[in-house]
Amino acid sequence: MMNMLNKENSTVSRAWEATLRKTHAAKKRANSIFGTIALANATATNTTTTTTTNAVEDNDKNCTISEAAYFTEKILPNGEYYKGQWCDNFPEGQGKYYWIDGCMYVGEWHKGKTMGRGRFRWPSGATYEGEFKSGYMDGTGTYVGSNGDTYKGQWVMNLKHGNGIEYYANGDSYEGEWRRGLRYGIGKYQWHNKNHYDGEWKNGVIHGSGCFIWINGDQYDGCWEDGMPKGNGTYQLSDGSFYVGYWSKEENEQNGTYHPSESSSNDVEWDPKIVYDQLADCKISPGEKVPILPSQKRLAISYSSNNAEKSRRPSIDGRGSLVLERPFDKMNLWDENDNDFNSFEMSRQLDCEFYGVNPAESNYKFNPVLPLKVPKPGNRQGETISVGHKNYELMLNLQLGIRHSVGRPAPPTSLDLKASAFDPKKKIWTRFPPEGSKYTPPHQSCEFKWKDYTPVVFRSLRKLFKVDPADYMLSICGNDALRELSSPGKSGSFFYLTDDDIYMIKTMKKAEVKVFLKMLAAYYNHVRSFENSLVIKYYGLHCVKVRFVIMGNLLRSEYTIHTRFDLKGSSLGRVTNKPESEINSTTILKDLDLNFIFKLQKAWFHKFCW
Repeated sequence: MMNMLNKENSTVSRAWEATLRKTHAAKKRANSIFGTIALANATATNTTTTTTTNAVEDNDKNCTISEAAYFTEKILPNGEYYKGQWCDNFPEGQGKYYWIDGCMYVGEWHKGKTMGRGRFRWPSGATYEGEFKSGYMDGTGTYVGSNGDTYKGQWVMNLKHGNGIEYYANGDSYEGEWRRGLRYGIGKYQWHNKNHYDGEWKNGVIHGSGCFIWINGDQYDGCWEDGMPKGNGTYQLSDGSFYVGYWSKEENEQNGTYHPSESSSNDVEWDPKIVYDQLADCKISPGEKVPILPSQKRLAISYSSNNAEKSRRPSIDGRGSLVLERPFDKMNLWDENDNDFNSFEMSRQLDCEFYGVNPAESNYKFNPVLPLKVPKPGNRQGETISVGHKNYELMLNLQLGIRHSVGRPAPPTSLDLKASAFDPKKKIWTRFPPEGSKYTPPHQSCEFKWKDYTPVVFRSLRKLFKVDPADYMLSICGNDALRELSSPGKSGSFFYLTDDDIYMIKTMKKAEVKVFLKMLAAYYNHVRSFENSLVIKYYGLHCVKVRFVIMGNLLRSEYTIHTRFDLKGSSLGRVTNKPESEINSTTILKDLDLNFIFKLQKAWFHKFCW
């Protein structure tokens, strides 16, 4: 076994790792007990049985469950083979399992899942040795590819995540931070020719601030974007000359000054394009492709009669359907340079692996015994507001007003706002006559008045949330129409959704606006203090015939959303009374419809509570 790295070095930004902090009763109901398993070593051979005690240590408190575990050797109906400790029709404790395709796992098991320390070997000769959790490579471990690529570091749900170092077969190496299988954060990459880069990464490529040093002594220190210099930076030659300025591959954007040294042969001109040509030859190694993940391997066993009678509550990792065969497509999550990594199909397969569902299934049905299923896709939400719609003119006025408010010249916005900026009386009225005015463009709608509430505050919020003004206007005021949604609640408000699903517009009553403005200062201070806050993001508050607020669409995600819930923490009337045939991926479900348990990685559980 490899030496364990220090887990505390990892600052995990997204929660894949499955942990559960609930009472022992809830864990037993969900069949979701996480932790380390200690079993007495079995010394008997093939037909000898030994009774031991399973000691399951939870992250929060210790609880011991006594069950009969014995040593066995099984040849399963499909030809697969297991040798090791067995309990309640599952591998439990130390054991070895051979799959008929040549894969093999040796290590610790818990309730039929690889859990604890172990070693997984692929038919190609590739190996992973380290920690497993609920069937996933999760924790600290070493992966050695069939071509010699070696990664040592931290993992979360089969993905490199945290601190780690990877040595590539071609002689390159990378040491630093990873996120979701990609180089992300601070890291150092060294090529086999001794050139190296030390700095920031994003989504597997050089991005941010960093320094690239060539073996001949030349170096570039500055800003990067998508693997190339972009922004302010300095290139220093080995002879002491240097070029400083703004860098870009577009020659019309390039702007800088060359300062030759006394010993330099170039007295006047030096072309920055040389740097881009040199960097084009510095390729990032993609790493080896792995055809199948350990968590995709299913055991050729079935539930015992006792287990079959138990009603299992599914959980996010699909534990309720542990041993059911589910044909997943092959996935490559190691090739960070593969353009298909972020494709819809890859994302969908990763979702299915995460939720424990079959990508081929489409019928949606809640059943505590069966795994969660991907629901049949629903129609796109909302009614498109086109010519003839009763609110078509309102939409045009709204888009004109937004374009005017956001595009209006304004002094640079500081995030340190004075108390006067939050004064509810801070409003800007603008009249929009059809023929246009000094400040407004001509338009084909009727004359209307537009009101901006506390414009400085919302301009600062958009800056705080890193919203590009051009993209903001394009989403709301582009050529695509808004969509009107029927209210999913009892407020009576109307909702409008942008065509790209990024922003949602909600109408508000006058009393609601007053309360909102009173809360605005506290809201601003909160989202500024907690940049990862889960509170909804607000981008603007306006009035044109009706008052409305622009906010982020919470349900827009890079992942496929299988089910949607409106949870209020209540049971009275909190159930969706719809026939199964009408339930799809856009149906809003309620508290009593939720029959599975969420499990958060421990670090993210504490961060969530904080």
